[in-house]
Amino acid sequence: MRLSYPSNVKIIQLPCSGRVDILHLLKAIEDGADGVYVAGCLEGECHFLTGNLKAKKKVQYVKKILEEIGLEPERVEMFNLSSGQGPRFAEIATEMVERIKKLGPSPVKLEKAA
Repeated sequence: MRLSYPSNVKIIQLPCSGRVDILHLLKAIEDGADGVYVAGCLEGECHFLTGNLKAKKKVQYVKKILEEIGLEPERVEMFNLSSGQGPRFAEIATEMVERIKKLGPSPVKLEKAA
């Protein structure tokens, strides 16, 4: 099955969402990404036991940092879904793109361009 999601979504695959680092998320924003989301296993169903719970905590921490520096924490999000939910993945991608469009371009991107 071929999934259709917005072309401006860049997918970076990892063996487990728990491998996402706080620095990866912050670096993406610093490099001009308008938003970032992590898609991990359903809670309680992580192949690596607690990777998705670790990822969730990291995403929450990054949201807190963004808020402290004056950026919208909604630019970063964590979603839990199973590997069999491809259509839901595409739906989430579209939802995130719409959310980011409403927020507008990242102010970090605007500052770097100046």
